[in-house]
Amino acid sequence: MTISAWLGLLAICCLGAMSPGPSLAMVVRHTLGGGRGKGIICAWAHSIGIGVYALLTLLGLAVLLKQAPMVFNGIAIIGALYLAYMGVQALRSKGGMSDKLAAGESTDVFTAARDGLAISLFNPKIMLFFLALFSQFVLVADNMTGKVLIVLTPLIVDGLWYTLIALLLSHSSVLPKLREKAALIDKLSGVVLILLAVRVVVTL
Repeated sequence: MTISAWLGLLAICCLGAMSPGPSLAMVVRHTLGGGRGKGIICAWAHSIGIGVYALLTLLGLAVLLKQAPMVFNGIAIIGALYLAYMGVQALRSKGGMSDKLAAGESTDVFTAARDGLAISLFNPKIMLFFLALFSQFVLVADNMTGKVLIVLTPLIVDGLWYTLIALLLSHSSVLPKLREKAALIDKLSGVVLILLAVRVVVTL
């Protein structure tokens, strides 16, 4: 892979990571509920899911799934149902950040990692993103270094971006203000997750 090709890959990864959506909402929720450490755990768990999709695209499995519509749609529907479930739970604030804060509890490491990983793995839009934009880079990855870069670049960019978000939001001048709005953030993240689930189903 040439330097110019890698820079193109890097630019696409940065734009994809910085695009606001449910992933951002999830990192915000866990930073709010557990502080900087839990936000960073959520961020890197999310990036592992991104790395999985990059690897699948590299191996050609994502294209294979796209060519098998029933399998692809089945995965998309399962993902949409899970996103909708998370959204409803957030709207009800059942076990949400506002409840945890009111009870003096903190979100745990497992939950932060689980939600970060799930929000990337169960989002079919990410699979479509890789299918649409990464095929060109797979073709020019003609050696092991190129293949490693295709997997690690989106993983690291995603992890660093959401780590930056967690660091900014957990600043002592920001976090207390966010925690005052915990219930509202729960509701907003719930709406975002449900809208994503609906969009996934509608576009099948």
